[in-house]
Amino acid sequence: MNSSINQAILQKAQAWLEGNFDKTTKDQVKHLIENDENELTESFYKDLEFGTGGLRGIMGVGTNRMNIYTVGMATQGLCNYILKQFPGQNISVAIAHDCRNNSRLYTETAAKIFSANNIKVYLFEDLRPTPELSFAIRYFGCKSGIVITASHNPKEYNGYKVYWDDGGQIIAPHDKNIIAEVQKIKLIDEVKFDGPDYNIQIIGKEFDEVYLEKLKSLSLNPDIIRKHKDLKIVYTPIHGTGVDLVPDILKKIGFSKVISVDEQNVVDGNFPTVHSPNPEEPAALKMAIEKANAENADLVMATDPDADRVGIAIRDHNNELILINGNQTGSLLFYYLLSGWQQQGKLTGNEYIVKTIVTTELLVEMANKFGVKYYDVLTGFKFIADIMKQNEGKSTFIAGSEESYGYLAGDFIRDKDAVMACALIPETAAWAKENGKSLYDLLIDIYLEFGFYKESLISIVRKGKSGAEEIQQMMDNFRNNPPEKINNSKVITIKDYQSSVAIKPGGEKEIIDLPKSNVLQFFTEDGSKISVRPSGTEPKIKFYFGVKGKLTDKSEFESVNQKLENKIKNIQKELGIV
Repeated sequence: MNSSINQAILQKAQAWLEGNFDKTTKDQVKHLIENDENELTESFYKDLEFGTGGLRGIMGVGTNRMNIYTVGMATQGLCNYILKQFPGQNISVAIAHDCRNNSRLYTETAAKIFSANNIKVYLFEDLRPTPELSFAIRYFGCKSGIVITASHNPKEYNGYKVYWDDGGQIIAPHDKNIIAEVQKIKLIDEVKFDGPDYNIQIIGKEFDEVYLEKLKSLSLNPDIIRKHKDLKIVYTPIHGTGVDLVPDILKKIGFSKVISVDEQNVVDGNFPTVHSPNPEEPAALKMAIEKANAENADLVMATDPDADRVGIAIRDHNNELILINGNQTGSLLFYYLLSGWQQQGKLTGNEYIVKTIVTTELLVEMANKFGVKYYDVLTGFKFIADIMKQNEGKSTFIAGSEESYGYLAGDFIRDKDAVMACALIPETAAWAKENGKSLYDLLIDIYLEFGFYKESLISIVRKGKSGAEEIQQMMDNFRNNPPEKINNSKVITIKDYQSSVAIKPGGEKEIIDLPKSNVLQFFTEDGSKISVRPSGTEPKIKFYFGVKGKLTDKSEFESVNQKLENKIKNIQKELGIV
């Protein structure tokens, strides 16, 4: 045994050797103690915590890893909390999972624990998109729900998202209270692992049909879809849960030429055709774009493994397929929805949209033009869901967007929904075509009307305990030594969401009426916005850059685009990000 191992870590590992854990797990822990001090430290130096998406971590043995025991303790803690919140009531939960390795194992483990605590479980028969889980919670009147997924993370990861009775992911105070309940469980023996099957109800394709019919009801222009049903669409689920439901919804609303990427229709948690199943990364769409070029398709769409985010490629004026970012896709969707609501006389002055603080300010310009209220919320779709909950019965939600490729329309789901977005994006393309435009033309027209907003994101990965410390040091440096100028433009406002204070020109301070979060934003005189935040679900720190310019004529698009691109690069260089 290595005597240099931190004693607190060793003590936690020894507890796994002595506790009621299975033999395979004990053998793996023993191997780490004797042979791999670094991995032992990473596996036991802390307990998995709820971040913006619940639990998420690398699969393996240990308190800081995803396994049936950490899933078990989280589930038992959740059960204890639910039972306290709803005493004497008939309680039910819904559970779904994605395509990842061990997802079904973790799902069935959790289902048995809920059942053992006399909580009824609606369990999907097989992998399903995360947004369908949100829909199921509301549809069945559940008090809570979970989905086993690590979204777009690499194959080594899995995760555990917790939802509340409104269908949204948990927020304060539920998140911290659930953690407190989990932390009260000191022994694995306190987890009730073996519940009866009679408390578990399997739901399948008949429920998919209910979900898809609700999505179909969001279509604003079915007649236009019928006219342009031959729009050629290449779609890939990147081995994940969108594999059946995205083609199904496209067929249901009327599109007839949906082309698959057969190699990526194979459900596989190893994601064999991509390095990372993240639609934000160009490499993840490479095969789909190749297919689209071979088929001369109009549009490419790719969803992440749990089908709550979508990336797209559209054709430019040179007929080349280009990837557009999440802000651009969100802008196209919002413009279509707001225009459609206006054209159909549905805007009454009591509607609203929601975006996250790091999402493009272009959406604010749109809301103001269409006479729609807007809300800014912290990063994480759960905060959009919370605004929807607060406004339920008072005003009408049109759409929500986050720059990281997540979108929602309608009020019957409370999480981002890529199945829904994969229906609305081609409908937007059909609407543009009906008006003699491509999606690329429509995007340029939006810039002409509202101003040319351009955004960029850089993520710096720092793994493990030392990485977490380095990320925190970077935040401390920006917080304690904020820049006075950025790219020769004066910083006029600094927003520190951790202290809930915005410092305005002249030193005036305003309270930020949002939950505290480790996020900094710098706003400059020339309209630039720079946001810095550590990820709540991944070992990285993210830098968001937003700049704006004026586009007066379509012919100037390329030159203004290049000017804004150079501006972002100068800002990144000045801040030492590249």
